[in-house]
Amino acid sequence: MSHANAALTARARLRLARLIVEQGWPIARAAERYDVSWPTAKRWADRYRHLGPTGMNDASSRPHRSPNKVPQPVVRKIVHLRWKHRLGPVQIADRVGLAPSTVHKVLVRCRLNRLTHVDRATGEPIRRYEHDHPGSLIHVDVKKLGNIPDGGGWRYLGRQRGDQHRIATRNRTGISNAYRQPKVGTAFVHTVIDDHSRVAYAEIHDDETAATAAGVLYRAVAWFAARDVVVERVLSDNGSAYRSSLWRDTCADLGIAVKKTRPYRPQTNGKIERFHRTMADGWAFKKFYNSESARRAALPAWLHEYNHHRPHTAIGGSAPITRLTNLTDQYS
Repeated sequence: MSHANAALTARARLRLARLIVEQGWPIARAAERYDVSWPTAKRWADRYRHLGPTGMNDASSRPHRSPNKVPQPVVRKIVHLRWKHRLGPVQIADRVGLAPSTVHKVLVRCRLNRLTHVDRATGEPIRRYEHDHPGSLIHVDVKKLGNIPDGGGWRYLGRQRGDQHRIATRNRTGISNAYRQPKVGTAFVHTVIDDHSRVAYAEIHDDETAATAAGVLYRAVAWFAARDVVVERVLSDNGSAYRSSLWRDTCADLGIAVKKTRPYRPQTNGKIERFHRTMADGWAFKKFYNSESARRAALPAWLHEYNHHRPHTAIGGSAPITRLTNLTDQYS
C-alpha cells in the first residue's frame, strides 16, 4: 500500500508507464507531467514492459534470499524442545547452538513464545473450536462452593472470625461432620453454557445427583427454547450424574445427543471451566456476603449482567446475548 504522501498511486503509475511505452512520450516529459523524477518514471516504464499492469503494484520488501535464516531442521528441533520439554529460549539456545534472541524470534514466528499457547498435559498446540450456530452444543458442569456461614466467611474476615461464624452456624443448625466439627455445607452450582454464543444458565442446589442434573437440563432446554435456541447436543464430564441412566433417558426424551469429555481431560470442556472462573471472580468471591442466602440471591443479577452487558473477548468483545438474534430483551 502506498504511503499517504506518495506522488503516484498504482493507477497513476499505469498511466505514466503507458504514456512512455505505448504513446512514445519522452521520459522527461512524462516525469514532468506527473511531477516525479526522471529515474522514477523510467523505473515504472521498465516494470510495465516486463510485468504489464500487475507490475504497477507495490512489490514486497522481503529479500529473495535470506542466507542467515535459521535452517528448517533447526526450527523443527526448537519447536520439538518447546512442545515436548517446555524449555525456555535460553535452554533451547544452549542445545541448538543459537543465541537466545534468535530462538525467541523463532518461537514468536511459530506462536509458541508463550506456554499458554501449548496444552499443559500433552505439550501439543491448543486446538480451539466453536460450533457455527446457537444450540448446536451446550456444555454442562457443576461448580462446588463452600456455603458462607452466618456473619460471613474467612475470605473477608480471616480464619479466626470465620471459624467463630462456622461454630455459630453449627449451633443454629445442629449440623456437624463425623469428627463433630462445624459443617456449613456445599453449594452445587449447576451451569449450562451455549458453545456458539456463550450464553449461560445456572441454578444452585444442595446436591449433584442425577435427578437434580436432569431437572436442570429440562429447565435449561426450556429456557433456551424461549429464546429460539434448539439444543442439539450436550457435552459433560464423566461424573456419576452424567453417566446415569436417568441422564441418558432425559437426553433421549429431549432429542439431545449425548457427548462426554475424555477422562481426566477438563480441557475438553474448557469453555465451561473458564466460565466457572469468571463466575467465581465476578459473583461468588467478588464482594463480602454475610450469609449464603445473600450470595445465592445475587446470582440472577450477575447472570443477566454476564449475558446481556459484559463484553466477551472470545466473541469479539460483544455480549453473549448479541449472538442470539431477534430477542425482545436483547439489549435490556
